Amino acid sequence: MEDVRKALLTKSKRAKMETRGKTISFLCIALIVLVVLSIFYFVASKGLATFFTDKINVLDFLFGTQWNPSQLGADGKPMVGALPMIAGSFIVTFLSAIVATPFAIGAAVFMTEISPKQGQKILQPVIELLVGIPSVVYGFIGLSVIVPAVRSVFGGTGFGILAGTFVLFIMILPTVTTMTVDALKAVPRHYREASLALGATRWQTIYKVVLRAAVPGILTAVVFGMARAFGEALAIQMVIGNAALMPNSLVTPASTLTSILTMGIGNTIMGTVENNVLWSLALILLLMSLVFNIVIRLIGKKGALK
Repeated sequence: MEDVRKALLTKSKRAKMETRGKTISFLCIALIVLVVLSIFYFVASKGLATFFTDKINVLDFLFGTQWNPSQLGADGKPMVGALPMIAGSFIVTFLSAIVATPFAIGAAVFMTEISPKQGQKILQPVIELLVGIPSVVYGFIGLSVIVPAVRSVFGGTGFGILAGTFVLFIMILPTVTTMTVDALKAVPRHYREASLALGATRWQTIYKVVLRAAVPGILTAVVFGMARAFGEALAIQMVIGNAALMPNSLVTPASTLTSILTMGIGNTIMGTVENNVLWSLALILLLMSLVFNIVIRLIGKKGALK
């Protein structure tokens, strides 16, 4: 009886391997969570120093229009108005998403509904190639092609929000297209068959059935592309002009949060006002990334409920 009891209570090799695997998985997950929380803490502690250590007013920082941290304004405080960069980031992001969405949906419909074979042979390799191109290459193309084209067609210097919109449009198009293709492929086949059986044409089926059923997935793709555009730094820095001014035209130099960060973070001393305000801009970027992720999850849950 003792031998039987001991055999029953002793873990088998598979049970030990399963326990070991669960432990390793838990440690990996705990490490990832710890790293993410550490990043949030580090950026937040640096970014909030602007308001708690340097005594900068939050409203003056978010809604001020004068950006020159090394100089004092009329109130005796550094001029750290970040509204031009915040506005520039949002404008470029929304415009690039608006331009990219129709092209992405059209390409996805062609690849899934019109000509799947040709789409996989031609469009899919091209899209995969665009995904693998580094940001600096997009920046050089924008600097040598898009900026002169904007200058010759619309006037001005060529640097500005319009040039940045075109560059980001090309950069986020593969991401939005790929995710839109996945959303359209996820629509059940019997939706299409039922629509065609009721007498609908192919275009009516695509427009009124397939696209409407894939709306949550398409919205997720668009928001994901916006998150990609909002956080882009190098390519947008090369074509937007990097002038910390309120955007009043699409063809005048402007700036974004990422362009000011990449230009200034290496030229400031840690702990100074100039450095702390840049960390505050980084904190805004981090919070906006979190907002984009929350929106994506909410859209995904809404689509899952349907």
